[in-house]
Amino acid sequence: MIRILKTAVCTLVLVCTAALGFFAWQTYYPVSASGQWHYQVLHTDVAKAASLMPLDDGSLMVSQELDDGKGSIVRIHPDGSREVVVGNLSKPDGMFATRGGWVFSQEALDSPVSFLKDGHVTELFRGQNVQGLWDDGDYLYAMEDRRDEGRVLRYRWSDQSLSVVRTGMDEGESIIRCSDGRMLYTKKKEGMVRELTEDGSDPMVVDGLNQPTFLMCDARGLWINEDATHRARLLLIDKQGHRQTILSFLKAPQSIVPTTRGTYLLAEGGRDRVLELTPPMTHVAVGDDGASTR
Repeated sequence: MIRILKTAVCTLVLVCTAALGFFAWQTYYPVSASGQWHYQVLHTDVAKAASLMPLDDGSLMVSQELDDGKGSIVRIHPDGSREVVVGNLSKPDGMFATRGGWVFSQEALDSPVSFLKDGHVTELFRGQNVQGLWDDGDYLYAMEDRRDEGRVLRYRWSDQSLSVVRTGMDEGESIIRCSDGRMLYTKKKEGMVRELTEDGSDPMVVDGLNQPTFLMCDARGLWINEDATHRARLLLIDKQGHRQTILSFLKAPQSIVPTTRGTYLLAEGGRDRVLELTPPMTHVAVGDDGASTR
């Protein structure tokens, strides 16, 4: 009986040790950049970093996706100092610059999509777990991240009317329009990117993804972040449709945005930090925490 007990205890200890080792590996295994791409840690201690918005003066707006009124939108100044621009939010997620200010969403039930301008916050409309936002000047699109009940909403600035473009969406997260005119969105559970079409057919554009979240289009192609907590990737689909893994071993990455320096900023929410990604043959300075380019 004592031998059986010892065996059970040893087995339990081994299982616990293996589990702790696995979680430590997930947290501390370094991000890997492919080819001649490089990255550096630009800002640390950015709780649940989600959406990013670089400003003309060199500062950075970041949404911190904490729940239960603990979330906020923070401005990080060039000297590293920080100020809370909007507080008491519940999972602030999407953020988009428009009309001289910013619209932002909250990924919580019955929470408003709001417009921030000159220090004043105005509620535009309410949704359920709204995450991704896109504004094309006349319309503001919003994606609800819900199981089987998500919607794509369209708000018209001219008369403040709200219409439903899609219903029955299963874990849609990001929505964007690319320079070729296509409007794309992610379906996290299905691991794919689809095109939002007039006839509602919404063909698949990219599949085989691991929990895709934020999207971005630029001259290099379509950028896709995977919102996985283990071995997540930043992918680039070029104009010819070739898929390249730019970063791997990320932990719950969120938005990616370009900078005026020719680099990219990426919010790695799972590690509470912001990375700066440097294309081949481009040089950037060391980040405010002294981390060197990798």
